[in-house]
Amino acid sequence: MKCCIVTLGCQMNQSDSERVRSVIEGMGYEMTDNEEEASLIGVVACSVRQKAIDKVYSKIHKWNQWKNSRPLVTFVSGCILPADEVKFLKLFDLVFRMNELPELPEMLQQCGVATEYAARHLLDGIERLDERTDFWQVDPIYSSSFEAYVPIQNGCDKFCSYCAVPYTRGREVSRASEDILAEVRRLVEAGVKSITLLGQNVNSYGLDRKGEEISFAELLRKVGEIGNACEQEFWVYFTSPHPRDMTRDVIEAIADYKCLAKQIHLPVQSGDEKLLRRMNRNHSIDAYMKIVDDIRELLPTATIFTDIIVGFSGETDEQLQSTAKLMEQVGFNMAYIAKYSPRVGARSARWEDDVSPQQKSERLAILAEIMKRSSLAHNMGMVGQTFRVLVDGADKRFDGALTGRTEGKLPVRILDAPEGLIGTFQNIEITSAAELSLAGKIA
Repeated sequence: MKCCIVTLGCQMNQSDSERVRSVIEGMGYEMTDNEEEASLIGVVACSVRQKAIDKVYSKIHKWNQWKNSRPLVTFVSGCILPADEVKFLKLFDLVFRMNELPELPEMLQQCGVATEYAARHLLDGIERLDERTDFWQVDPIYSSSFEAYVPIQNGCDKFCSYCAVPYTRGREVSRASEDILAEVRRLVEAGVKSITLLGQNVNSYGLDRKGEEISFAELLRKVGEIGNACEQEFWVYFTSPHPRDMTRDVIEAIADYKCLAKQIHLPVQSGDEKLLRRMNRNHSIDAYMKIVDDIRELLPTATIFTDIIVGFSGETDEQLQSTAKLMEQVGFNMAYIAKYSPRVGARSARWEDDVSPQQKSERLAILAEIMKRSSLAHNMGMVGQTFRVLVDGADKRFDGALTGRTEGKLPVRILDAPEGLIGTFQNIEITSAAELSLAGKIA
């Protein structure tokens, strides 16, 4: 028996897929990337973006056609809006939420009544998402031998007006710190070189369990102590934080421990105060810049990444210029810029999408140009210097070259390097720089 799992969406969904895979392999299935040879096909879906949901409908239409010629069972889980769940009940053999993962073997064994089983659970309502889950107790089968994701928190209480995550994953739930630290220790002992702590809002970790759990800054310090106590070299990252909960003690913790990577992903979404209020971001530009100043003071070598939305409902040309000004001021090393698209379930879906597709494209191009300039200016300053780089794969565009990332997650093409270096740290002398990338050779 073979199973194929299709993963859509963010790093959290990838982490969820690793746990789904663990349960399914425990049932005796062999994993395959070839959908056509699988008798069990699942998708870990993402309702946050319409394109990802459209892909789910495309795939299940194809899979259901295959059922006419061969036995096939399908399932779906992941980050899904209740409205999409109800639709999926008519299309998939099994629909379950991630907190029901430990029950998956039983559900598959009862697959003849799987739709009824799923409906009985899903119609309990979104309140079920508030329950503490135990799917974190499932040991994942990691997709890489040298990079791993460790979930520390699930759900979100922020309710940004453009975002559907609180409706797909529910309210914030913090994983027990002793379980997080135990997983980190196991990964370090296994020789993993890069660990990313995951959550929809990692720096609100523990706030749902005040008096019972440590804070995010304290969690980072305990991870840092693991690094101090062992000889293995590894980097620890986290994503994604929210500026509203980003405190100086988090930055101080990163400064104090070598294994805590000097890279911060700090989504701003817009550089305009009025638009931030419309987005329900609950932080000001002054507060955001104070965090940036703290990073520059305490982590002078750190790279800063961000997320930005262009063309949000009601955005004016003047507001776009405010975002451009912020980008110039901060000098981000990377900005993930996305055109706004309404998502059913989010509050802004009820508002007029009044920025035309052409305007959105033009505004994205303006910000992308600023991003390229700031990235190039920073990268040019690295030429001639040697940096520690984690080699992560073969370069698909250049024969004989490898790819890797610096501690600050800047991509590096490594020339004339043997494939045996993949998964190792190397000292790389930077020989040239471009917009958003670097090139170098083994020092």
